Amino acid sequence: GSGMAFNKLTDNGSSTPAGLVAAALAHALALFVAVSIGANISGGHVNPAVTFGAFVGGHITLVRSILYWIAQLLGSVVACLLLKFSTGGMTTSAFSLSSGVGAWNAVVFEIVMTFGLVYTVYATAVDPKKGNIGIIAPIAIGFIVGANILAGGAFDGASMNPAVSFGPAVVSWTWANHW
Repeated sequence: GSGMAFNKLTDNGSSTPAGLVAAALAHALALFVAVSIGANISGGHVNPAVTFGAFVGGHITLVRSILYWIAQLLGSVVACLLLKFSTGGMTTSAFSLSSGVGAWNAVVFEIVMTFGLVYTVYATAVDPKKGNIGIIAPIAIGFIVGANILAGGAFDGASMNPAVSFGPAVVSWTWANHW
């Protein structure tokens, strides 16, 4: 949504440095809020990669993980459909690679960024040894996503979240480089 708004205001200028900063800030703030409000319901799970990490670490069951994944993917599709409708039919662009960035470059970048995100989630929200750090977890999670977008957004969009990639791909029916 922030990219769509920036495109509208700048005549498709979201691939500018200012567009990257705007996207990073919008994602950091939105994720901070989403994790904060979802913490008491699902533990703040809004990302299938984070849910997978929690499952592998033994913090949630396989059944709960599958239910979260379904909800996360459906939520992304519904959000993109609502964005498309509420913006008068603007395109919810799927993620793509920048020129000069190969698929394997992007895969490695996404692995590193997603590891940083999941590690931050574990260190601030999941690990029982974390102590009582209160509201720091959602802030730290939002900050790492914003920082990762600043680092990787110009190369591959810096998804770090299968649901964030899935919704736009479904709504725009663009599957190139989706994997």
